[in-house]
Amino acid sequence: MPLSRFASIILLLCLGACARGGHWVELAGHRYQVEIADEEGERARGLMFRDAMDADHGMLFIHPTQQPLAYWMKNTHLPLDILYFDRDLKLIAQRRNVPPCSAGDACPSYPSRAPAQYVLELNAGKAAEIGVQDGAVLLLSPDIQRAK
Repeated sequence: MPLSRFASIILLLCLGACARGGHWVELAGHRYQVEIADEEGERARGLMFRDAMDADHGMLFIHPTQQPLAYWMKNTHLPLDILYFDRDLKLIAQRRNVPPCSAGDACPSYPSRAPAQYVLELNAGKAAEIGVQDGAVLLLSPDIQRAK
């Protein structure tokens, strides 16, 4: 097989793999594959109705502006750690081991305590497992567009 054709095949395979799971974040030296929720509908749906998430996965919510945020667990079936980051990607608040909620609109909310722009949801217990502390900086893969 000519080299140019081989290189084209490798490139196509890489593009397919990158499209499936190229987004990642690093926190406290640990990397997580993340789904991005940067549109209103995606942020509202979040991880609702999911029964499981791989240990090295999470969801990154990107808000258009930094503001006080409060997340809730409406129709969320798995316990989560909810980590709030400011516009500079510095961890400003943590809500660890937030339980699932099936009470619909009666589910409690978990506020950020300070203005935030990014929220990372991981499986419950991950924040404690990696020892993350307020002030930690979140690193984003180059393909994740930061809020303007």
